[in-house]
Amino acid sequence: MELQNSPGSLATITEAIAEKGINITNVVGATCGGSGSLGLITNDEAGTKSVLDGASSNYRQIDLVSASLEDRPGTLAAAARRLSDAGVNIELLLPTGMEGGKISVAFGVDNAPAAQQALGEMATAGR
Repeated sequence: MELQNSPGSLATITEAIAEKGINITNVVGATCGGSGSLGLITNDEAGTKSVLDGASSNYRQIDLVSASLEDRPGTLAAAARRLSDAGVNIELLLPTGMEGGKISVAFGVDNAPAAQQALGEMATAGR
């Protein structure tokens, strides 16, 4: 979702989500100049969509493909190359966990079936 890069922008939208009893389970954001982008995962997709629509937010839903990557140099690069070679655009990247020698990430992509195929056994689909 797009947000204005100003005090209160994040607070306003996250308060609106929280007021509906929706839990934000993962979030990533960055700003550049006067605007910013926020990627989030909640425990209630339909409820979140309703909140964002009610707030006239500029957002879009992106399919996620989760992957478990070895915690060593080059594994993210290799996964990104596989997606690129398959013609898949990565629109979002969220860390989702770490266990043992692996890090879990969620790739927000423009073509989830192609991403799953490109990533092979390390991928699972979701939203």
